[in-house]
Amino acid sequence: MSSSSLSRRRFLSHAAATAAVSLPVIRQAAGQESPSDRPVFATIGLRNQGWSITEKSFKFADFAALADVDAGVLATNIAGVAKAQGRAPDGYADYRKILDRKDIDAVMIATPDHWHTKIAVEAMRAGKDVYCEKPLTLTIDEGKLIERVVKETGKVFQVGTMQRTESEGRFLLAVALVRHGRIGKVTKVTCGINGMEPSPVIPEAPVPTGLDWDTWLGPAPAVAYRALPEMRQGYGGGVPLYSNCHYSFRNWHEYSGGKLTDWGAHHVDIACWALGATETGPSRVTPVEYTLPVPYRDGHPTVADQYNAATEFTIRVAMPNDVEMIITSAGDNGILFEGTQGRFFVNRGKITGTPVDELKDRPLPENAIEEVYGGPVAENHTANFIAAMRSRKQPISDVWSHNRMLEICHLSNIAMRLGREISWDPAARRVVGDPQADAFLGRASRKGFEIEGA
Repeated sequence: MSSSSLSRRRFLSHAAATAAVSLPVIRQAAGQESPSDRPVFATIGLRNQGWSITEKSFKFADFAALADVDAGVLATNIAGVAKAQGRAPDGYADYRKILDRKDIDAVMIATPDHWHTKIAVEAMRAGKDVYCEKPLTLTIDEGKLIERVVKETGKVFQVGTMQRTESEGRFLLAVALVRHGRIGKVTKVTCGINGMEPSPVIPEAPVPTGLDWDTWLGPAPAVAYRALPEMRQGYGGGVPLYSNCHYSFRNWHEYSGGKLTDWGAHHVDIACWALGATETGPSRVTPVEYTLPVPYRDGHPTVADQYNAATEFTIRVAMPNDVEMIITSAGDNGILFEGTQGRFFVNRGKITGTPVDELKDRPLPENAIEEVYGGPVAENHTANFIAAMRSRKQPISDVWSHNRMLEICHLSNIAMRLGREISWDPAARRVVGDPQADAFLGRASRKGFEIEGA
């Protein structure tokens, strides 16, 4: 990366000027690039996955800045990064201050989904490469905008669908098994992505101290903060179990797409990759059975005090080459591939089935996994991103293939919200013969939070 050394010098100079701390030399890990070659990163959005992708990146990059609209979350993560790299990053409530800095090579975005597109577009136009968490977008039209800006700016953009790189290679093996014909012609693929529980009525509540609620809402409609007193335990803990904010945002269509765009963004991605459907899409999306937790009218929830994303569902998707895709909340979380000559199942913890057992006596070609990945598999998803930053080629989770598969997830939600099958033109990327459904491909941003040049 041609600007890395210069960016690092600027970062060190900036840190020395703004913080009364010493700047220790960063030790070089075995097999790691020298400190002068390390890119300078910033993370925007820091709860849960924001910290996870930051922590995975310490080996490869230096963090100059963090941003979050929750002062408590920001302070906790500044302390965590300072402990990890021996130097405190600068902290901002306003992410735009990060984009103004010339010493930062790339940003990692882990905000709620409804903020992804605005920040990503502005970051690219500010000269930054981008790593953005999945699901990349809230709407299909947002994906088209991101694609256009990637092409216009030439920036490297990694989507955080880390199953393409991590999970001990199980998903890479699954793709290789399909591509090498180990189940014959694929006839059906089932993506089990779990359901979710409905919420009780969630009343309006005081905004937590330190949270800028209006900015958290950002492009979404202005509504009151809601929460019940019971606190969430375990992963994502320390916040209300039921709310329209931290952690629970995925259960509201205003900010996300429920399980369809949460786990669907992982498993539908691998399914499409294996099927060779990363440049096309379905012809029909049919909601076979589903449960919406609140009443809907014309595709919109009629109450505002409960989760509104589907809790249970079975969606049938007509894919190219007469492949049937099922996306379901039932059964084990993972992907079942079925073909004319066999079947196997894969998830983050296992890959099982006769085609897998047969590998002992009939292994895949020696380079089968590298052919899937496009070269040696990176140590983790960040490492692949940084390699792409150096080569100026798009990484393993590019925006085009991600958007193609995410269109399936978005269309599934639209079909359930409207209660009918949707026909889709994968070439034009438009709904066929249903103007009301087609109108759900985009959504206007709240005044003051529009994307310039969109």
